Amino acid sequence: MTAPEEERRVQEAVRRHACTRASAEAEDVISAVLSDPGVREARARVETAETELGLELCARLQPFQDRYDQAVAEGDAARLTGLCAGKHGRWGRICVLPDGHETSMEEPHWGRNSEGRPIAWVGSAPDGW
Repeated sequence: MTAPEEERRVQEAVRRHACTRASAEAEDVISAVLSDPGVREARARVETAETELGLELCARLQPFQDRYDQAVAEGDAARLTGLCAGKHGRWGRICVLPDGHETSMEEPHWGRNSEGRPIAWVGSAPDGW
């Protein structure tokens, strides 16, 4: 191995180590913040509000869940691609409303949580969050 190749290999190893360490430190900070009693209480209040709103909207928005369930069962990719991209993958939430519903229908994201209960929420996050 030549000196430039060895130097590049070492630099890449150092970069990977720094990224791994930064990620671990960030996870520690996030865990500490999320375990704070005030944060836990706030999260519980938000979850309660989201569940209550989800139940309130259920009668009006259930047909969207039914269409989503049918599209999933049939593997209808065309219908699924027309759905809102809003989701919270970590919590098992997928918005079943049409894309653009926030402005055209003026509705929050709506679907079911990982336990199958109706839930409504504002905002979105990538699948890993």
